[in-house]
This record gives sequence, C-alpha cells and structure tokens, in this order.
Amino acid sequence: MKIGMMSFAHMHAYTYAKLLNQRTDVELVAIWDDDQQRGLAASKTFRSLFYGDVAEFLALDLEAVVICSENSKHHDLVIQAAKAGKHILCEKPIATEVQDAKEMIEVCERNQVILQIAFPVRFAPSIRRARAVIQSGDLGDILAVKATNHGQMPGGWFVNKSLSGGGAATDHIVHVMDIIRWVLQTEVKDVYAELDTRFYDIDVEDCGMVSLALESGAIATIDPSWSRPKTFPMWGDVTLEFVGTKGTLAVDAYKQSSKYYNDSEGKVQLIPWGDDMDEGLIYDFVRCVQTKGMPSITGEDGLRTLEVVKAAYQSHQDKQTVPVSRVMI
Repeated sequence: MKIGMMSFAHMHAYTYAKLLNQRTDVELVAIWDDDQQRGLAASKTFRSLFYGDVAEFLALDLEAVVICSENSKHHDLVIQAAKAGKHILCEKPIATEVQDAKEMIEVCERNQVILQIAFPVRFAPSIRRARAVIQSGDLGDILAVKATNHGQMPGGWFVNKSLSGGGAATDHIVHVMDIIRWVLQTEVKDVYAELDTRFYDIDVEDCGMVSLALESGAIATIDPSWSRPKTFPMWGDVTLEFVGTKGTLAVDAYKQSSKYYNDSEGKVQLIPWGDDMDEGLIYDFVRCVQTKGMPSITGEDGLRTLEVVKAAYQSHQDKQTVPVSRVMI
C-alpha cells in the first residue's frame, strides 16, 4: 500500500511517518510540503521522494495521504486529495471554519474516499477501558465530566491565528470533546466559555475554562490551557473524571509512564511505556484503507468537535451561554 505525507508543519507528522515506515505492508512513497527546506529534510529522514508541486504529488499512484499542514490549509489539501481519489487521514482540528469542514466531508463522500480525523486519544488503553466500563452501566447514569488537556505552548504557526484558527481552545478542546462524545454517545447542547491570554505574550488565548451542557443531561467542564512550563516532564496531559449515579471513574491517558531523572540533560522526564496511541491511530487508518471500511473517526466527528470550539469562542465574545449550532450533512 503506497502512502504519501502532505506537509510536516505539524509535529505529529514525524511520528506518523516513522510508524508508517515500520510496517512491511506500507510504503511511504512521497512527501509534499509547501516549505521546501522542511520537506526535503523530511524526505531524507524517511527515505522518500520530495515533491514541491502538489498536483505532481497527487498524480502519483498513491492509495492514501496523511495531511499534517497548518490548520487553515486542511480544507484546500483535503479537497485536492479527495478529487485525486486519495483516502485521507487529516490532523485535527478538521478545519478552522464549520462550513469548510462540511465541504470537506461532502467532497470526500462524492469522490468515495475515506476521511479520517486524527484523534489518537481514542486509542489510549485507559480511555478504551473507561468507555467499556461506562457503557456497561457500572457507573450508572453519568451526571458530570471534569476534563483537562493541558499542554506546553507550542509556538510557531500555532500562535498565528490566520494559520491555526485560534490558540489553546482550538488546539485542545477537540481532543477532549471527541472523547466525551465517543464515550457518552451524546452531543453538546449549550456552551459557556471564558478564555484569556495570561501565560505568554501571544496574540491568541493560552488558557480558559469551557462549561458544557450535554443533550444527555450531564454537564462537563474542559480546561484546554497551554499552562505547562518548559520544565514540565512531558508535553502535557489528558485527564477525565466521570461522575455517575453509582460511582466515579478517574482516567489519566498518560499514566503509563516511568519517571526518568535525566542528569545528562538536566531535566526530569516521563517516558511512556504503554501502548502507543499514535500507533493505534495510524494502524487503524491503514486497516481502514486496506479493507475499504468505514473510518473509526469520521469527518462528522471532526465537524462536531469543531462546532463546540466555535461555540466556545462565540460564548467568550458574547459573555453568555450559547447553543451549539449543528450543521446538517
């Protein structure tokens, strides 16, 4: 199976490419990037051909592409790849605007190609176990969820609103929102959010708190802040606490790690030792393309999480609770 990478703007591209190269049934044939220096460096690292022309790249005999560009470029790249008949794994968020996401889904459906969104946290063993426990009914009815997705401030294009679409809220709400939807099988009804820039001198928000009223009747809060200092032992966290009528379940997606006191580099690190959620994501996408099956994380999943992000920004601007405007597809 021949796959191509479209852009190494997002740091996840390097992990995804490494995982693809580990498989004997997959060939990472080519890399396209609109940054020639970055693309050439990646092509040497992963022993692939570099293309600076997107049309030439998409004319190759590729079954699928993995898109890891800046957020604002997802729309155009997905549209072009779909029209070229390539199955697609797109980095999150699906897009920066809801209508763009809807068009991406429609074009992929029209051209009969898979559109999968990169939400690797679904493949964390603790998250999957929590989902099984909750859906078994052992916790009773879920009344509330308290969630965090803290991280270090990534810098670069992530703090350029024209490329990213926003700051910490854009970057981190979608991951947790996808897990809440997937585990509880419900949608968001109303959103209240307060966002701010308190940690860094940047033009986008770096912290906030998002409160959600779910259609199931449960309530949820998400802290999506870039609040972890440079000395934090890993990039951040993903935690959820589910409160039910029969009990409470706390989940830490990155708990499977060892603490490493690294004297040579003068820092403490958390080294993951459990199942690799990125590997789960990439291998699931490969399986999906090979079997021509339905993606486990669909374009609609990406759209629904983006709708919550946009509602959060609207709530912050209006200083009031706003309903989630759900787009029909």
